[in-house]
Amino acid sequence: MSAPAQPAPDDRGIGGNGRSPSDPATDAYVAHRNLLFTVAYEMLGSAADAEDVLQETWLRWNTVDLDIVQDHRAYLVRITTRQALDRLRTLRRRRESYVGPWLPEPLLTSPDVATEVELAEHVSMAMLLVLEALTPIERAVFVLREVFELDYEEISDAVGRTPAAVRQLAYRSRAHVAARRPRGVVSAADTRNALAAFQRAVATGDLQHLLDVLSPDVVFLGDGGGIARAALAPVVGAEAVAAVLSAGLGNLAARSMESAQVNGCPALILRLDGQIETVLALRMDDGFITGLYSVRNPEKLSRLWRKTTLRR
Repeated sequence: MSAPAQPAPDDRGIGGNGRSPSDPATDAYVAHRNLLFTVAYEMLGSAADAEDVLQETWLRWNTVDLDIVQDHRAYLVRITTRQALDRLRTLRRRRESYVGPWLPEPLLTSPDVATEVELAEHVSMAMLLVLEALTPIERAVFVLREVFELDYEEISDAVGRTPAAVRQLAYRSRAHVAARRPRGVVSAADTRNALAAFQRAVATGDLQHLLDVLSPDVVFLGDGGGIARAALAPVVGAEAVAAVLSAGLGNLAARSMESAQVNGCPALILRLDGQIETVLALRMDDGFITGLYSVRNPEKLSRLWRKTTLRR
């Protein structure tokens, strides 16, 4: 029987066996781990799958002759991208049979992520949903070019396409995202005010506070994954969304509610008996809520007990 694979070092620089890193391969991996996780998560929308990709990256990195690697960061990003691409193709097939709307796995992030405006936008629930409409190769190129600002030659090495093909993919994916990204700059204060309106509606039972900030074409998506109760189809329009929320206000009032930074943006976390039950994130355009994303699938809430460090 073969020996079990050595666990990848965590973001504190300590390996799964409890020993401190003592070799160049481990040092390089630990130095770039948060970046590699962010690349994988941006491509997959799943923290659990991103962690699996990092484990595969670690195993492959351990077989590399570092004497012939000029740029450790670029080489690690290349391995991570290829592993994430393979996994994304599998996940796409799996998501076709997902029960109800699929939403990205929410991450509890530290306030410093929100100060990096571009990073916060790119890891937001709204943007990750936009990226779902891209093909796997388009998504990889977009993430590496627009989020991490790699040059076309580096991306070419990572995705196995020529630089000319990468340029075309970058142009196509950029145009697709530009047509669907938030239409206007929204301040963190506007988002916090919208969340406060929701909290007031729950506390008072009066939805007028919420209707004041809902866009007429607002979309509500609920992800229960077939495990937790959630709407099985998108709910569209301010009145329809208000009706859904009104029906749930009695239940919501029994839950504790707290503000948090989720995927770099203000959001609400709802708890029942101390356990996280729902994460509610918003998309805002021109000062109005155009998207409400309610993640209730318990398999996607297990990571919210600690903050996740994201890096560009």
